[in-house]
Amino acid sequence: MPLTRRRLLALLPAAALAGCGFQLRGSGAAMPYKTLYIALPETADVRIWMERYISAGGQTRIVDKAVDAEAVFQQLQDSRVKTILSVNAQGRVREYRLQLTYRFRLVDSKGRELVGPNEIALSRDVTYDDSTVLAKDLEEGLLWRDMNNDLVNQVVRRLSIIKPKNPELEEDD
Repeated sequence: MPLTRRRLLALLPAAALAGCGFQLRGSGAAMPYKTLYIALPETADVRIWMERYISAGGQTRIVDKAVDAEAVFQQLQDSRVKTILSVNAQGRVREYRLQLTYRFRLVDSKGRELVGPNEIALSRDVTYDDSTVLAKDLEEGLLWRDMNNDLVNQVVRRLSIIKPKNPELEEDD
């Protein structure tokens, strides 16, 4: 009898979370497209991460040719800038700002726009110290990777939320 009570008490919080609509971030991001072509080189970080996120979502399949795809992801801009944010009294850099600006759109296999141009802008500040150059260089690399992960997460969420235009209706107007 005590074992049954323990199980019931253990399942109670799980049932409460399930009842409130809680979902882990990134899970259940179903896109309204059956097939998707990503018009980026196979070695591009954005493409690699997008394929992982979309494959984890389950319903959308990544295809190798644009003509086979219901939707084609196109990168319009990928700008990554490192600027000096502050300097110390000796004129040496104390902080940098890492800025990433990314624009994309979605078209169908005939080139008609499904989702108009979207822009995502991310920035991170990183301190700098001449005595720990290697550690700060590694920290900067990790921040760029984190920004890339955040970027792809936002792109996938936007593609799953934005209702695509119907290009057939626009041609008739």
